[in-house]
Amino acid sequence: MDIQHLVDRLEELLNSGRHVPFTSFTLVDEQRALALIDQMRISIPEEIEKAKRVIRERDRVMAQANEEAARIRELAREKSETLIQRDSITQAAQARAESIVDQSRQEANMIRQDADTYVVDVLSDLEDALMRTLNVVRNGIGHVAEKQTQHQPRHTASTQTDIQTPSTLVTSDEPMQIERISTRRD
Repeated sequence: MDIQHLVDRLEELLNSGRHVPFTSFTLVDEQRALALIDQMRISIPEEIEKAKRVIRERDRVMAQANEEAARIRELAREKSETLIQRDSITQAAQARAESIVDQSRQEANMIRQDADTYVVDVLSDLEDALMRTLNVVRNGIGHVAEKQTQHQPRHTASTQTDIQTPSTLVTSDEPMQIERISTRRD
């Protein structure tokens, strides 16, 4: 399942929850939220596995191209040896053999370049999807943190607590480590 779709479903779940009056809290169906989070955990490794499959396919194509290039070189070498035995066409045979070797190298390079381009495109798409998802999560965290600070009662300087609201939730460019906090009661 597409990770972006799962994030959209999680956002819908949060939006459809009941707002607790006079607080910044929203009641949501815990089972549905946990199910969506579990699906996200499953979906991300699937995206990574897709990228690994693309890399394996690229390696297979490159190996096949190298084998084909070696076979073509061997054929060119055999042909050139046969042609060398004929004095009248020796120079033409050498030129043809070099042409075949050059052509096989060019074909192998083109296959390698196409495979590399394909891998870069797929990995870039995966990176973009993951970055969009990360931005949605960061924006959600920032929005919740902002709402939380707006709805906190104001205290005078003498009653202020030592607990500070995290101010670096959205400012970091590095992905955050998020732990799953169990809300189930034993």
